[in-house]
Amino acid sequence: MPEVIFTGPEGRLEGRYHHASEPRSPIAIILHPHPQHGGTMNNKVVYNLYHTFVARGFSVLRFNFRGVGRSQGEFDNGLGELSDAASALDWLQSVNPNTPACWVAGFSFGAWIGMQLLMRRPEVEGFVSVAPPANMYDFTFLAPCPSSGIIVQGTSDDVVPEPSVEKFVNKLKMQKNIIIDYSLVKGANHFFKDHMEQMNEVVGGYVDMRRSGGGHAAPVKKKAAG
Repeated sequence: MPEVIFTGPEGRLEGRYHHASEPRSPIAIILHPHPQHGGTMNNKVVYNLYHTFVARGFSVLRFNFRGVGRSQGEFDNGLGELSDAASALDWLQSVNPNTPACWVAGFSFGAWIGMQLLMRRPEVEGFVSVAPPANMYDFTFLAPCPSSGIIVQGTSDDVVPEPSVEKFVNKLKMQKNIIIDYSLVKGANHFFKDHMEQMNEVVGGYVDMRRSGGGHAAPVKKKAAG
């Protein structure tokens, strides 16, 4: 898990990077929660998402948004952080020029940034959004959502209440040509305390299914894990 430093829009960005051993491996970037509420690339959900992709043969990058850790710059209310994410994806692609597939995963604020990145980068073929803050941020930019993916939500989340996420998912499911899987982790709070293993199983199972070329579950099937 070597430390990497790459250039972002406002200067240096700090990350941790795993380079897959197999040539032409898929790539994934992992985006952390809100910088002004203690979010960093070392958040436990982010760390677990990172290793879920590592275990499946991806080259994976997680990094600190501007103003976090050793990353330069200052918090920019999402606009600058989206530019940081685009720069991170540029860097990841530069060291994996022959990658056949690109994924984005994010937790909370990072999920909001990640889904905006989908709209900018058509090469992103899959996404994982954990506890997307549909009660705090506008997701109407997903019109249409360009990629299929999974949304994972805890049923006992008091930061992002599950009904707000379900409403968001129900809007996405009306769009054609994509399939959004929706998985509930029963009893999990916003940070998946004591439910991290269940979250890992849901995300890992979904990535395995997509990478194997298998079919999706029924569109936006809501299922509880735990």
